[in-house]
Amino acid sequence: MRAAALILCLCLAAASAVVPAAATEVVAEPPSNLNVTVYRAPYRNSGSISLDSLNGFALITETRLVRLPAGVTRVRFEGVADGIEPSSAIITGLPGKVIEKNRDARLLSPAALVASAVGKPVELLRSNRKTGALQRSSGTILSDAGGGVVFKTEEGIEALRCSGLPETFSFEPLADLSARPTLSVEVQAPSAVTQEVTLSYLARGFDWAADYTATLSQNGQHLDLGAWVTLANSNGVGFPGAHVQVVAGKVNRENGEVEPVDIGGPILAQCWPRGSTSDQPMVLRRESMDRIMFKKSLAAPAPAAMSLREAVVASAQKVQQEQLGDLKLYRVPERTTLASRQSKQVRLMDQSGVPVDAIYGADLATAYRGSESTATAHRLLRTKNTIANHLGLPLPSGQVAVFDSYNGEQLLEHESGLRDTAVDEDVEIDMGGSSDVQVSVTPEEIRVDSAQATLLPPLPGVSLRSVKVDEVRRVEVSNARAAAIEFELRLSLPEGARVVRADHPLGAKNGRPIFRFKVPANQTVAVRFQTQGIGDGILRTP
Repeated sequence: MRAAALILCLCLAAASAVVPAAATEVVAEPPSNLNVTVYRAPYRNSGSISLDSLNGFALITETRLVRLPAGVTRVRFEGVADGIEPSSAIITGLPGKVIEKNRDARLLSPAALVASAVGKPVELLRSNRKTGALQRSSGTILSDAGGGVVFKTEEGIEALRCSGLPETFSFEPLADLSARPTLSVEVQAPSAVTQEVTLSYLARGFDWAADYTATLSQNGQHLDLGAWVTLANSNGVGFPGAHVQVVAGKVNRENGEVEPVDIGGPILAQCWPRGSTSDQPMVLRRESMDRIMFKKSLAAPAPAAMSLREAVVASAQKVQQEQLGDLKLYRVPERTTLASRQSKQVRLMDQSGVPVDAIYGADLATAYRGSESTATAHRLLRTKNTIANHLGLPLPSGQVAVFDSYNGEQLLEHESGLRDTAVDEDVEIDMGGSSDVQVSVTPEEIRVDSAQATLLPPLPGVSLRSVKVDEVRRVEVSNARAAAIEFELRLSLPEGARVVRADHPLGAKNGRPIFRFKVPANQTVAVRFQTQGIGDGILRTP
């Protein structure tokens, strides 16, 4: 019995003596192929990109070569986007199985170097001012917080740069500091292998927008329409020679906060507090301008350096439209570089001779009773998104600038937004208000149908009843232009209301009642209509 117990103890001791070998670390080769698909910010419709806030995202796919030994290996993918979402990373092509994934958010910087050496032995290097000789002494960094770096040597506790001598430290940084954002995975391979793998992940800090230019012909009946796709990347990592696609439409996506990359702050060399109020802390090592801008980009949605917008024009490249389920995908046919903290433009389309009609119109809200009002009409340029009209392709939402000819020059007339427009839909460009066309609204008659009144909760001594109100309105459209115009009066009715009588034909567009008519030059046209159930009225009975 004792022999069996002894053997069992020896076996347990031998088992406990087996320590798993540390994972071998391997750095994957730089990407040999890059694909970047940029998704527009979901709540930005036709607005232009704000370089201070890029709220879109991108799907990035990289092809890299990995050399794996047998056993457990930690593979480091250096140079991924700062805004990578580690949980979205998918790696295909690795032999064996992936044990874990890590996003290494600590970047190599002066502050990170000093922080990694706190509590560890370092070597202090000082230069003698008279002889210039380099003096070395051993020490330990006690703290790098607050106003400076505090360390201890054989001579006592000191603050860096308070001795009056040129001095610095020499030490080895921690192994987890990286010069670039890194994704690491731990994989167990059955045998040594050299393998090409694919890494795909989602990352924040991207966006794209479409910008249109429309040039009107002299008679105002045709326009030339051109468009650019603007790509923006606020990450500290660029993507050279990438296949780039953009996706139009809103993607239902839920994502949490991503821990920012820690590049560390500046290191201050501040002596003991015995100077005057005019003393300023001395910076030990000034971070480069690029790192300062990078640091601001992590504290805010986008870097301050983005104000120095660099637009790269590639007129030879034109985006090609494809279908992606119910979304629209626009592919840049040639490789392009999406550089760090940069915006660039590629050509989307060039269409000439697009026929347009000038339409004047106004929106009338009928929910408010008994109000008189006068306003200017809006002018629209309208065409059909068809091949016959020299279009016939899905147009992503964006900003459109309209130019007109004046004395042989092209001058900007108006800027507005353009919504997402499918093939065979109306393309409408808002040209703003027109002071030559005025619209006035006058209530002529209000009717209360007391027979259909319903009782409301009573008050002491007062009986209240809710009734439906009918109203007759008169709308006058005055045209001060030298030519006749096409006019559209669009009504906004509350729920349950309807137009029961009118002296002009009534149509419908997008579920709303609409009057369409012509207004001759220098004349006024009146439209009278009656609405029923326009809103609740109150009858009061003592």
